[in-house]
Amino acid sequence: MNRELFGVFGGIDTFEQFRSSDDFDEVLAGPTLTVGIRDSDLGAPGWSATYTGDEGRCLVWGESYVPTDDPNAARWLLERYRADGIDALRDLNGSYLAVIDAGPTDEAVIATDPVRSRECFYTDEPGPRTFGTDAASVGRTVTEPTLDRDGVLEFLHLGVALGEKTPLSELRRVPLDSRLTSTAIDPLDRFVYDPQPAADFDAVGELADRLERALRRRSVLPGRKGVLLSAGYDSRIILSQLPEIAHSYTVGSLDAQEVRGARAVAAQYGASHTAFPPDERYLRPDESKRRYSQGIKESLHIHHAGYTDEIDVDTMYHGLLCDTFFRGHFTAENTVDVLGKRVPTGRLESDPDPVDALLEKFGYSRETSLDLAERTSFAVDPDAFVRGAIRDEFDSRRSRADRIQNALTCCGIANQPSMPFHNHLSDNFLTSFLAADRDLIDWHLRTPPERRTTETFLRACERIDDDILRHRPPDRPHETTLFNEIEGFVRRKTPFLSSFEPPWPDREALFERHDFDQRHLGDLPHVHSLPTRHKLRVIDLRGWLEFRPEGAMRLRSWLRPPDPAVA
Repeated sequence: MNRELFGVFGGIDTFEQFRSSDDFDEVLAGPTLTVGIRDSDLGAPGWSATYTGDEGRCLVWGESYVPTDDPNAARWLLERYRADGIDALRDLNGSYLAVIDAGPTDEAVIATDPVRSRECFYTDEPGPRTFGTDAASVGRTVTEPTLDRDGVLEFLHLGVALGEKTPLSELRRVPLDSRLTSTAIDPLDRFVYDPQPAADFDAVGELADRLERALRRRSVLPGRKGVLLSAGYDSRIILSQLPEIAHSYTVGSLDAQEVRGARAVAAQYGASHTAFPPDERYLRPDESKRRYSQGIKESLHIHHAGYTDEIDVDTMYHGLLCDTFFRGHFTAENTVDVLGKRVPTGRLESDPDPVDALLEKFGYSRETSLDLAERTSFAVDPDAFVRGAIRDEFDSRRSRADRIQNALTCCGIANQPSMPFHNHLSDNFLTSFLAADRDLIDWHLRTPPERRTTETFLRACERIDDDILRHRPPDRPHETTLFNEIEGFVRRKTPFLSSFEPPWPDREALFERHDFDQRHLGDLPHVHSLPTRHKLRVIDLRGWLEFRPEGAMRLRSWLRPPDPAVA
């Protein structure tokens, strides 16, 4: 990876047992904690910072903003931490990992931002607790790693290892909204739902004001600026408010509806537009993608990875998770039957089943999982396993939410499958993560789920820019979700009417066209009949495990069909 944080709870000699200081741009060494950082943009405005003084050491890795004029977020955080303790993290804004060593009288701590948009992996297996941002690098410190069956199965069936699991039993992740110390993991309370009544909290006005402030904060990121632009709602508000963005990029064919829509939005705001054709690079499962999956999430979401060399910007903006934080992606909607199709009504389900709701959001397919199970040696009922895993994960988030709908969203945020998208961008560019802004997270927590809707979001955007919907998304020509769903259904069923095109390229056609079965799964012919998405997960996981060859071989043995003689 281009950027990395790696550390140990111990002195420099302990650190050097696992990594060379020469691997990093800077190493902060103390008697109880040593951490190294590799980041060519260290010290840039709004980005990674380090500080060492008589009062201790501090490192902030990633995107960070503080409420004062101090240009060094690490210095500000250490000073606030010595005065206010862990509460200092409430005022640190951005998408970050913070390491604080406040001297001999305070225990060193590592903390993620409130929504864990930056993962921290750790292990106690080598003796001293080691930690870092690259799962493979931390995993290499484990002397005799073993595969975590549950983590592997969740990845294969759902596309995400839930909770704190990884493919290795000895390697874990710091939980959502928590801090890591040398001997413990303690939950924090920065991400707890506290919905306010409409009379006391104007959801539209507050969102508009906070979006403007969040975008203004992120305007300090330096250099040439670009945005990954879709024809949808989320990325266009960024483009509308940051006129210094000169370049926009979309993955898709030049004649695709999504590309034509994005091109129109880019022209509206005076930005150039580049479309990357969906060729072999779109799915290519090489190091440019699978390292960023960290072995816990599928790399399919890194749509742009194959085209990085053609993106000529220093700072990149994106609208990832805006649908989750502002528009209720993980809430369970009430539906009605329209000619045999379940169409959302725009109202929330009054008593949703959390397991069924989350399985639908994660795109779980019972039939495919049963098919996958027949092609492996895992002795589990896949449907029962997946349902139990989702139930356990939902229950673990329940204390942070006042009601089931908010607990569903909390569970979705804690296990967001698309995070490799941000991992890749932030390793190759200075990257803004709008949805992770502290003020916007606070809006999310204070706004009741029935008001976290597309309508609320669009009304807020129109307060900022009343021309924001000059070009509507091609698959959403109407203002109401119900009408859009009905038109989409009618178009699919009516001869001579063209259907709405999906926003992303056809991965099945690309997988077949470029013969990925033989190129990447030639030794596993019995999985060739699985859907493309599940085969890509197999390729991702096996590729990531190659950092320890015995792990890849163990997975390969599990992916062999059960021996009929044994069965």
